[in-house]
Amino acid sequence: MALTDTAIRNAKPKTRPYKVADSQGLYLLVNPGGSKLWRVKYRFNGVERKLALGPYPEITLAEARSARDKARRQLAHSIDPSAAKKQARIAASVAASNSFASIAEELINKRETEGASPRTIEKHQWLLRLLGSEFGRRPVSEITPAELLHELKKQERRGKLETARRLRAFASRVFRYAAATARADRDPAQMLQGALIQPTVKHFSAITDPHQFGGLLRAIDDYQGDPAVMHALKLTPHVFQRPGELRQMEWTEIDFEKAVWTLPEEKMKMRQPHAVPLSCQTLAILESMRALTGRGKYVFPSIRTRSRPISENTVNAALRRMGYTKDQMTAHGFRTSASSLLNESGKWNPDAIERALAHMIPGSVRRIYNQSAYWSERVEMAQWWSNFLDQLREGETK
Repeated sequence: MALTDTAIRNAKPKTRPYKVADSQGLYLLVNPGGSKLWRVKYRFNGVERKLALGPYPEITLAEARSARDKARRQLAHSIDPSAAKKQARIAASVAASNSFASIAEELINKRETEGASPRTIEKHQWLLRLLGSEFGRRPVSEITPAELLHELKKQERRGKLETARRLRAFASRVFRYAAATARADRDPAQMLQGALIQPTVKHFSAITDPHQFGGLLRAIDDYQGDPAVMHALKLTPHVFQRPGELRQMEWTEIDFEKAVWTLPEEKMKMRQPHAVPLSCQTLAILESMRALTGRGKYVFPSIRTRSRPISENTVNAALRRMGYTKDQMTAHGFRTSASSLLNESGKWNPDAIERALAHMIPGSVRRIYNQSAYWSERVEMAQWWSNFLDQLREGETK
């Protein structure tokens, strides 16, 4: 006689497990502890087997019968229901391990092992978080272009056009890595090229007028705040390297005897080591800072902890406190100022200026400062530049 919900609820536990049959092999196993478990008894290749369907009431009578019928259809096609269930469980486990997030993390770890800079790794992790946990759980091989576009458009609606562009590029890198490791067969992000609003290229604001630049240098001299910020502000115009490179400057990179700052390739945008000749004025700033932080790792440590450098926006924040808006001057703008004024002086080879800015020069394979074709000129230029800054600070523009 077929089971009913009333009969199931009335089935009380006994001292030993017992079965309450339904039909066509389906039955309920009632355990002494009170649990009630659905089972299907069947024969495959002449051998009696059992298929576990789950507990009651989580699995209702109707759901148990539906699962039984599915198992009978599998048997009709010579498929063992228990084996099929195990394979499905394995496939689900594999799909979980092949989620977008897991493959992205694998790629990030790979890039870190290959020497990608900490900043690059941080950006990748940030982009992965922006895509969200729900998207991250999706099997990478099942993600459609429409799904990815939905996530990218969220950023566009917030006005984050550049973030949306970077997210698409990052997702494309993950999909291509998944394809290269045989876990996906296409790159949905590639299909979205042209689907996003292109952000307007924004150039870093910079002061290139000698008189105004002199006023900025005087304002820097008058700035009061954390010593690390004060010294970083004073050093920035002299070395005109990228803000991230300067804030992460380490004492081990400074050779006071040879007057050179050597940056390892993992810190450089172009992934080539770079050397910066240091003028007398630059060395004096560093000597002053060495008395304060010379026993630590970073030349300009954070005010909160010596184990980290000043934050990415510290110099920009100081410029704002000095009264310079983001449309007037930025930390990155010191590079533009130096490039413009050095080129306008007419005293230096443009290629030497490009090397000083750590820009890639076509055909250049020099990697060590004393082998650079422009090293001697750059040493002379560094001292001239610092002397020129002193003149501008004093109000002299000629």
